[in-house]
Amino acid sequence: MTSRRAVIGSALAGTTAAALPGVAQAGDSAGVTGPPSGGRWKLRNCMDSDAAWAEFLRRQDLLWRRVPTLWHEGPFLGDGRLGSMVYREPGANAIRFTVQHGEVQDHRPEFGSGWGTCRLPVGHLTLDPVGTITAVDWRLSLWNAELTGTITTDKGTLTLAALIHDGILAARVTASGDEEVHWTFHPEEAISPRKISEAPPAGYVPNPPWTTGSTGDGIEQVLQPLTGGGQTATAYRHSDSHDTLLLTVGHSHPSDTRAGEESLRKIRRARPSYAALRAPHTRWWHTYYRKSFISFPDERLQSFHWIQLYKVASASRAGGPPMATCGPWLEPTPWPAVWWNLNIQLEYWLIHGSNHLELDALATTVRQNQEQLTANVPAAYRSDSSGVGRSSDMFANRNVGTPGSGAEVGDLTWALHNVWLSYRHSMDERLLRDTLYPLLRRAINYYLHFLQPGDDGKLHLPSTLSPEYPVIPPKDTNYDLALIRWGCTALLEAAERLGVDDPLAPRWQETLARLTPYPVDGNGYMIGADTPYAQSHRHYSHLLMVYPLYLVNWDQPEHRELIEKSVVHWHALTGSHRGYSYTGAASLYAMMGRGDTALAYLKKFFDTSTRYPCRANTHYTEAGPVIETPLSASQSLHDMLCQSWGDVIRVFPAVPPTWPDVTLHDFRAQGAFLISAVRTAGATRFIRIRSLAGEPLRLRHDLTGGPVRAVLDDGTRARAEVSEDGTLTIELAKGREVLLYAGERPDLVIGPVAPVERGEAWGLP
Repeated sequence: MTSRRAVIGSALAGTTAAALPGVAQAGDSAGVTGPPSGGRWKLRNCMDSDAAWAEFLRRQDLLWRRVPTLWHEGPFLGDGRLGSMVYREPGANAIRFTVQHGEVQDHRPEFGSGWGTCRLPVGHLTLDPVGTITAVDWRLSLWNAELTGTITTDKGTLTLAALIHDGILAARVTASGDEEVHWTFHPEEAISPRKISEAPPAGYVPNPPWTTGSTGDGIEQVLQPLTGGGQTATAYRHSDSHDTLLLTVGHSHPSDTRAGEESLRKIRRARPSYAALRAPHTRWWHTYYRKSFISFPDERLQSFHWIQLYKVASASRAGGPPMATCGPWLEPTPWPAVWWNLNIQLEYWLIHGSNHLELDALATTVRQNQEQLTANVPAAYRSDSSGVGRSSDMFANRNVGTPGSGAEVGDLTWALHNVWLSYRHSMDERLLRDTLYPLLRRAINYYLHFLQPGDDGKLHLPSTLSPEYPVIPPKDTNYDLALIRWGCTALLEAAERLGVDDPLAPRWQETLARLTPYPVDGNGYMIGADTPYAQSHRHYSHLLMVYPLYLVNWDQPEHRELIEKSVVHWHALTGSHRGYSYTGAASLYAMMGRGDTALAYLKKFFDTSTRYPCRANTHYTEAGPVIETPLSASQSLHDMLCQSWGDVIRVFPAVPPTWPDVTLHDFRAQGAFLISAVRTAGATRFIRIRSLAGEPLRLRHDLTGGPVRAVLDDGTRARAEVSEDGTLTIELAKGREVLLYAGERPDLVIGPVAPVERGEAWGLP
């Protein structure tokens, strides 16, 4: 059976690259030396205390000295389900706290994901001062995941603090001068936010109106019944001290009463004081941040990155709903659902390197909804196939068409590549065995039903849609060919690792051997057979084989000209590019090792002269909120600082020359390795790697300045060899660490780097 490593190895065979400075060639270990005197070592982590983290993250906080008037200007809070954005109430002298929830949706699939299974609005709170608002002074603390500050009016001051934890929105407000604290909850109509762009479909019946009521113990409740069954319930009350408002949202289906019962139970069990609620909340966030650390000298971009780590944990948790295009912060949008043809994939990439697999709602969603993924394909194929349409609800409920009909077919396979990344970064065999392998097998089976040999003896795919490219769907779309190749390769490796003698393995091998080559013309990769990339398009789906699949990559010199030509042509046709067009280009150039070009493209996303720049609070909007783009920008940063593909870890592969100092700590790489590395004055000083699973360690680095030393955590010399292409292979058992450096041992210190490029805080400072 051919393993993935064998396939990749054969693709790389014959490649010759310059050896790394100071490192021996294959078969010669002389260039990798033993430990110096006093061989034991230990990192000194300056970020090992709450005080250090609080000081560092305070410099990344968002600030407001002006009143935000739009959702993409204001603070945002969330716990992976419940979410709130804070900005001025339109047309009123009040501050709005939106109340939205990632599990609140309609349940009428006959009207499609845009109307029938879309996310539904819940409502919003307003803080209504007595006087006219004249100023605000707010801070969104990343370290504490808490909004604090003041609202000044011509009557006095309101001092506020707010957070969301475990399904409870808690807001504490105290008044001074002649000000008073007044809260009002405004339910919102339970209709698709898509109403901003189109009328409801024929036969659509509006959901019934909400009802309001009070309990004898001071709880107010709003109940929203749904035509398709189920209900949404919002319950809120003031705490015993009356300075804190507590609110929770429940949703149930098909039960018409459970949400109301559970919302009351939750609000009654909530700790009555803000301080009591805050303690477990801050404990969770403090533990969260300390799982990894990155620092680089671009002040505003560094802050942006840490805000994305706050954002993704506010928007997603494993076991919860997968992020819709807007996360849990629903606003008017034409996209009130989960989009599977690019959005959900980009949303979750940054959780891997940042060492936050506890946020992986995508993997848990596909595991929990395997029956639905089967039901999504036509009945004739359900015995062995699965799929998902372009957009769906939180349960992946959306039919997928068939190849030959021009349908968009590959979206589940691409989503499973994300699950593959979670597996590769964790080496969790349960994830591979119970979720990834059976689902990927069924997703690839769906393709195999339709592959047919042509006159050339190659296997060809009938017409399918390259996501959202506006032409008649071609045959042999590069989007699908890349996913078929990746899926067959991954299945062969998975079967080998699991010890499965799969009867389909010969079919996967045959498919890899006979699948038609990627369609290419004089401008590079085409959309599909007879369909060139001929008009500007925001997606880079026709380039998936290059990124993020790396089937065609920069380690293959014979493909470099084609890769670069394709990327240049993609961006040469302007007019339809969006934010993720720039973040995608940044990651592609990072693969080429061009950090300066990668940074230039990444900064186009922040250029306010472009049509769709990053917004004041780091969110992003086109025709509506689209959360994937800023999150993908953080992945572009990851790709500049550390890559792990083709079973090789690349440390500092595309650091821009303008970043002389960089720190990584516990950055998670494929093979379940934690990487720590420090670069100062433009040179890498040391790399420490810890193995969590005992996988083979293969590394590329740029250590210079003397013989490279590889020292295990007990002070002994690591066994290491270097291949002809400069890749260093080190024996490293599970739970062990190795330190690499050149020349004399440097100071092994992990800490923030000093800014070189200054920038103002995010928000409205």
